[in-house]
Amino acid sequence: MTRAVSSVLGQADAVYISTYPPRRCGLATFTEHLASAVSAASPGSASWVVALDEPGMRYKYSAAVQAVIRQDVTTDYLSAAELLNGCSRVVSLQHEFGIFGGKAGENVLLLLSRLRVPVVTTLHTILTRPEPEYDRVLREVCRLSRALVVMTHAGKRLLQDKCGVPPAKVQVIPHGTPRPVPGQRVRARKTLGLSGHFVLCTLGLLSRGKGIEYVLQALPAVIPRVPRLLYLVVGQTHPQVLRREGEGYRQSLLDLAEKLGISEHVRFVDRYLTESELIQYLLASDVYLTPYLSDQQICSGTLSYAVGMAKPIISTPYAHALELLANGTGVLVPFRDAGALSSAVLRLAHSPAIRRRLATLADTIGNAMSWPRVGHSYAHLFRSLAGSAGRYGAFAEHTPASTA
Repeated sequence: MTRAVSSVLGQADAVYISTYPPRRCGLATFTEHLASAVSAASPGSASWVVALDEPGMRYKYSAAVQAVIRQDVTTDYLSAAELLNGCSRVVSLQHEFGIFGGKAGENVLLLLSRLRVPVVTTLHTILTRPEPEYDRVLREVCRLSRALVVMTHAGKRLLQDKCGVPPAKVQVIPHGTPRPVPGQRVRARKTLGLSGHFVLCTLGLLSRGKGIEYVLQALPAVIPRVPRLLYLVVGQTHPQVLRREGEGYRQSLLDLAEKLGISEHVRFVDRYLTESELIQYLLASDVYLTPYLSDQQICSGTLSYAVGMAKPIISTPYAHALELLANGTGVLVPFRDAGALSSAVLRLAHSPAIRRRLATLADTIGNAMSWPRVGHSYAHLFRSLAGSAGRYGAFAEHTPASTA
């Protein structure tokens, strides 16, 4: 392990294993918010973080990070297990295949197989049709965890049906979201120079699975009837994509926009956004789009944030969108269907009443997904596994309905 750990750390109520800021990934931001929300829900509790570093990278972490696991160094996983067995009551593991070393991230099993304290594993990716090695690792992660957290009921069903996980072992706790503050939207639009535009937006690390090309293909049928339309594609290229193929996908989108004659209606923001910037873009948008190509996507953090910010949403029917936008909360369109996207955008652009209705529905769901509520749900779970109330304090009278 690459960061010395003080011998006087003492007992931690919860230790989080995950990527962590300043590493630039959604999982790192999620973990920072989760730790803060749980601490707020359990005054006086003690927690810290074991951070995952990818090969060749070293980060200057805050004091919250007390140890580091180098992704491809197997001895780091063994050392972390020994450390945590001596000073933690509950371990919260954030699982994505790509952040752990070995085939299909199998190095995480070195850690889990040696931990003697209760482990709560939050599964951020559950593949519906996994390759054998990914299936094997996921099954072992499930077996070696005391409890599992998924963010959708579809994820819970997948674990039951495909991995044979007992229902009682799986908790559904939604992805946490911030909440809008009255008056922020007008300020955000002015700050970003978007006043007077009808703004569509897609956020997140760029990769081919995002389906941005289908939105671009949809716009020529829309722009003549919505001349002030502007589509924002916000986010840098995913680091793994950048290493593998460079900026090929982004360039193909730029070329397509030029070929379609819509370049002045499309704005690419090619950088990693801080959370405050991400929220600004969401607030400034009229409609949020997730035209993703894979039905396997079980969770989208940016979709959760868009709901939390009470945005009208147009999406393809991947697993998370099907669940989160059920009952008419958003507009679902078929995969790879530019014509359907055109129709959906025109419908919302020409009907402020429909946009208001969708925003109201999203706001209701977003309230149940707020970080304070999510923090209470995790803290309650941690307390139950630790075996006593301990220092996990009082909880709100109402926890999100989806935690049942």
